Amino acid sequence: MLDAAIAGAPPKELPRALASDACSQALFSILVEGLADRFEPALCDAYARLFSQAIAHVTPETDAGWLAARYERVRRPRPIIGKPHRVFVLSRVSLGADVAVTSILLAAAKRRFPHAELFFVGPRKNYELFAGDPHVHHAPIEYHRGSLRDRLAVWEELKALVSAGDSVAIDPDSRLTQLGLLSICPESFHHLFESRSYGAGSAASLSDLAASWAAETFGITGAKPFVALGHLTHYPKPYIAVSLGVGENPAKRLPDPFEEELLRLLARTGLPLIVDEGAGGEEAERVERAVERAGAAAGATLWDGSFSGFARIIARARLYVGYDSAGQHVAAASDVPLISIFAGFPVPRFYDRWSPAGPQATVVRVDRPDAQEVLWRVREALGRIVEIPGAAAE
Repeated sequence: MLDAAIAGAPPKELPRALASDACSQALFSILVEGLADRFEPALCDAYARLFSQAIAHVTPETDAGWLAARYERVRRPRPIIGKPHRVFVLSRVSLGADVAVTSILLAAAKRRFPHAELFFVGPRKNYELFAGDPHVHHAPIEYHRGSLRDRLAVWEELKALVSAGDSVAIDPDSRLTQLGLLSICPESFHHLFESRSYGAGSAASLSDLAASWAAETFGITGAKPFVALGHLTHYPKPYIAVSLGVGENPAKRLPDPFEEELLRLLARTGLPLIVDEGAGGEEAERVERAVERAGAAAGATLWDGSFSGFARIIARARLYVGYDSAGQHVAAASDVPLISIFAGFPVPRFYDRWSPAGPQATVVRVDRPDAQEVLWRVREALGRIVEIPGAAAE
């Protein structure tokens, strides 16, 4: 089905089996992500038609055609009219996306509606990135990955939260609404930033596109990504923050021994390393092995706490280095110099959209997984930011 859609001939009907619990992994990881990650308007149309059918398969009271038609209307950018008392900005659930995209809409909403109650709607761990801002309140809603039915469990909760007549819902292509498809409030109150098609044809980052959409929708220009982390972690000397996490996408990694050689290179600066152990389990074991094999254990601290805690570390770092992940967006939002190793993207536009924005961001684009070539390019970028003893003689 994905191949047919990419070829310009998307199927008109979604097989009922794809909405079953047994096929949920394939439905989301292959079809939904495959359609979304190419940032093509025609594939947005295919997604709306096919996924509205999936929703109707598990909620028989839902009319798939009505959902798709409503989506077509709310996706159109239009100015917010009136003065809502409550503004609900939905989380994208992904931590990096909430920094790169959602935070811009929060920033614009704060300026456009200074007297309204502003709510971040989503998981606690995501809200922690903005909890230091007294203007941003939390409306806790957890998104449960699993079957389609599990993922739709938030629908009624969202409707109860945002359907009041004095409210407006700002939807940054949220997983909570299945990328804008779920009817959570009167459609005149639902404003969808369809990030997969907005600015089609441009090479702009999602952060830049979100700022353009905010100007069109809120009348607010210049909104930028931000984090509000409260009290920042203080270390007595400069350090490098490192993340080797890949968000369960092994295509973002480079083959061994790249990671241990990267850590060895960073250790040569003489700056201490603070290395995130990520989600734990296999990822933490991989990080620990790389640190040990690099011989960097004496100068490295492993972080196994919350992401918001590591974000505080990033915000005070001399430099951040990592794969394409949430950490790079925190660094960019915090104006921290960063080197992002960006591999495993399905199409060039994905790279354009998700590259971190900002004058201190260096992105090493990896079109082929040649570890030595990438390491050389990282070394070049590193030398422009911090001193590497002995590098001049090499």
